[in-house]
Amino acid sequence: MKSRNILFLLFVVITLKISGQNDHNTKISYVDYVNPLVGSDSAFDFSNGNTYPAIATPWGMNFWTPQTGKMGNGWGYTYDANKIRGFKQTHQPSPWINDYAAFALFPETGKLKINEDARSSWYSHKTEISKPNYYKVYLADYDVTTEITPTERGAQFRFTYPKSESSHVLIDGFFKGSMVKVFPKERKVIGYCRNNSGGVPDNFHNYFVIYFDKDFEKISTWKADKEEKINNFILKNSLEAEGYHVGATLSFKTNEGEQVTAKVASSFISLEQAELNLSREIGTDSFEETKSKAANLWNKELGRIEVDGGTTEQYRTFYTALYRVLLFPRKFYEIDRNNKIVHYSPYNGKVLPGYMFTDNGFWDTFRAVFPFFTIMYPEYLSHVMEGLVNTYNESGWLPEWASPGHRDSMIGSNSAVNIADAYLRGIRGYDVETLYQAIIKNSNKKGPLSSVGRFGAKHYNKLGYVPYDVGVNESAARTLEYAFADWSIAELAEALGKPQEEIDLFRLRSKNYKNVFDPKIGFMRGKNKDGSWAKTFTPDKWGDAFTEGSSWHWTWSVFHDPMGLAKSFGGVHKMEKRLDEVFTAAPTFNDSYYGQQIHEITEMLVGDMGQYAHGNQPIQHAIYLYNWLGKPWKTQKLIREVMDKLYTSAPDGLCGDEDNGQTSAWYVFSAMGFYPVAPGTGQYAIGSPLFKNVKLHLQNGNIFEMKVPNNSYENIYIHSINKNKSTYNKNYITFEDLMDGATFSLEMSNQPNRKLRTGKESRPYSMSQQKK
Repeated sequence: MKSRNILFLLFVVITLKISGQNDHNTKISYVDYVNPLVGSDSAFDFSNGNTYPAIATPWGMNFWTPQTGKMGNGWGYTYDANKIRGFKQTHQPSPWINDYAAFALFPETGKLKINEDARSSWYSHKTEISKPNYYKVYLADYDVTTEITPTERGAQFRFTYPKSESSHVLIDGFFKGSMVKVFPKERKVIGYCRNNSGGVPDNFHNYFVIYFDKDFEKISTWKADKEEKINNFILKNSLEAEGYHVGATLSFKTNEGEQVTAKVASSFISLEQAELNLSREIGTDSFEETKSKAANLWNKELGRIEVDGGTTEQYRTFYTALYRVLLFPRKFYEIDRNNKIVHYSPYNGKVLPGYMFTDNGFWDTFRAVFPFFTIMYPEYLSHVMEGLVNTYNESGWLPEWASPGHRDSMIGSNSAVNIADAYLRGIRGYDVETLYQAIIKNSNKKGPLSSVGRFGAKHYNKLGYVPYDVGVNESAARTLEYAFADWSIAELAEALGKPQEEIDLFRLRSKNYKNVFDPKIGFMRGKNKDGSWAKTFTPDKWGDAFTEGSSWHWTWSVFHDPMGLAKSFGGVHKMEKRLDEVFTAAPTFNDSYYGQQIHEITEMLVGDMGQYAHGNQPIQHAIYLYNWLGKPWKTQKLIREVMDKLYTSAPDGLCGDEDNGQTSAWYVFSAMGFYPVAPGTGQYAIGSPLFKNVKLHLQNGNIFEMKVPNNSYENIYIHSINKNKSTYNKNYITFEDLMDGATFSLEMSNQPNRKLRTGKESRPYSMSQQKK
C-alpha cells in the first residue's frame, strides 16, 4: 500500500513538473505575465521606474490609469498611496514631463462628494487587478468595484454598485479649461478638456464622448475657479458647464450587484471624430468583448517574442518589460469618416493628413527602443518616420522631445541616429530626403528650444566641441552626442549618394569626441573656448559638463568608435582598466552643480555597483564594451548581475527612470542575448542570454532563434557559439543574421572561456578601424 502511494505521489510530482514547464507556452496568455504596476513604487526623490499602470493597447492614442495623486501631479499613481480619487485618461510619458488632455470618471454612493480630496476612497492592492487590457479595484468608501478595459482611443468602464438610493458617476474635466454637456435621453455626456504641461497650440482640445447603459435620475454640473474655491460649486439640474474646471454628476438608484457600463472615446480633432472613434472601436461590443480584443492585441505583439527555459519570475519581468517598450511613442492620429489617416497637429493646430506620433524623447529611446522597432516593427517604424516628416513640415524642426509638441527637455540631436538606422536597415515608405534636410538643419543651428536643433552648434561646428565657458550647459555631453549623430549623418549621406565633401564633413565631425577626452587622466571633461580644460572637473561631478551623470558615465559615449576611444586612452588595456574601475570604484559623487543629491545619484548608490548608474541612460551600453576589448566574459558576468539584481516583476522592479521604454528595452535585448551598442551599424554586441530558448517572429515571416539548452543561473559564460551549425567567432550578431532567421546555438559554462572571441577579428564595428 505504501509503495502504491509513493508511486502515485511520484506520478503527481512528475506530472506537475511537466505541466509547470509547459504552462508558459500552452496555458497562460502572454498578457497574464505582465504587471503594469512595475515601476509605480516611486517618488520624486527616488525612482523605481516612475511609471503608472497604463491600461492601454500597444501604442494607443489614449491610456487609462487609476489616479492616487492630485490633479496635475506628475506622480499620478504611486504604489504606496492609500486612496484613489479618480480613473483618468492619461497621455503622460514621464512624471517630469507631466500629463496633458486628462479627464476622469469616478463612482460614488451616498452623499455626493466633488472635491478630489473629499471624494477619494480607500483601496487595497489585495483587491486590485492590473493588466494591460484590464484593471479592477474595489473602492471601500463606496462599496463599488470599478473595471476598465481599453481600445486605442477609448475604453469601457464597468461599475458594480451596492443597493443604494444614491449612486453616482462623476465626470471630472480637470483644470485649465473644460466643458461638459449632458444629453439625458441619449444617456450621453460630451465635453472637452484642455489641461496640458506645454507643447500645445492655442486651440488645443481633447474632445470626449461617454455613453451609459442606464438612465440618469438626477443630473448636476459643477465648476471651480483657478484657486479651486467653490464658485456655485454644484449647479443642480444643470445640463452643461464650461469654465476653468468643470464636471458633471450623474445619479441613479441601484440594486445590489447592479452593473453600470460606460463607453468612452476621445479625439484631438472634434466631438464628431470622438463619436466616430467610439463607434469604430467599441460600437455594440460588450465589456467582455472589448476586454478580449485588447488581450488579443497584446498577446499578438508580446507573443512575437517567445522565450522559454526560464523561471516564472523571469517571464513576468521579461514580458512586463516588453509591454513597456510597446507603449511609446504613442499614436497621435485618427481615422476620419472617409477612412483617411489624419491628425491634429500639436505644432500648428491644424487638422492635416498623415501619421503623427508623440510622447517620445530621442535622448532616451535612440539607444534601444528604436533599434528594437527596426528589428521587430519595420512597418510601424516606417509610419513613425512619416510622422517625423509631418512634424518637420508643420514645425520646421525634428522632435527631439515631444509631448505632444516640442518640449524643452534633455540634449542632443538624436533623431538623426534613428532616422539613419531605419534607412540603413532598409525601412522605406517615407520622404527620406525631407528628413535628411531636417537633419542638416538640425546640425547647423539651435531651434526654438534648447532641446531642439543643436544648442551650441555654432561653437561645435567651428571648434570641434561645445566649449564649457560660453553659456551652453552640459557641454561635454552635447559634444559626445553630436559626434555620434554626425557619424550617423555621414552614413546616411553616403547611402543617399550625397556629395563626397558633405560625407567627409560629417565623418570628420564624428571624431570630435576626441576633443573632450583628456588622455592624461583618462576621462571626458569640459574644455574652455581657448582650449584649456575646465578647472571645476572631478570625475564624479554630476551635471556641469555632463547630463544627469558624471564623467564616470559619459566617458564611454563613443558608440561608433570604441577602438578609437581605446587609442585615446593609450591602448586597449588602459581602457579596460578604467572600465573595470567603473564597477569597483567607491560610489562617490559631487552634487555641487545641482545643489542637492538628485534622485539619479541615490539610485546609483543603492545599486551597489560602484560608479555604475544603470538607472540612467548614458552608461547603459558600457558593459557591452568588453566585446571590443577582447574580454567578452566580463560583459557576460555583469549583464547577468544587472538583470538578476536590478530588475524584478514587483512594483519596485526597475532601478531608475523608465523613460519611454528605454530601461525596459535594455532588459528585453539583454535577456535575448544581444544589444545595439551603436544603432546604425547593423551590429548587436553579444551578452549572456537569460533563457534557454528565444524565438523572434519577424515581420518578413522568418524566425530568428537563440538556442541555449544548458543555460542556468550558474552557467552565465558562453563556452562556444554556432551559427546555423557552423562555428562562430564574432562578438556580435548582424541585422542580416536576424532578418535571415539564423539559428545561434550557445553552450554555456559556469567558468569563462578566456580563449573564445578575444582577437581583433571578433570585435564589432569601430569607425577608426574601417577600411577607407
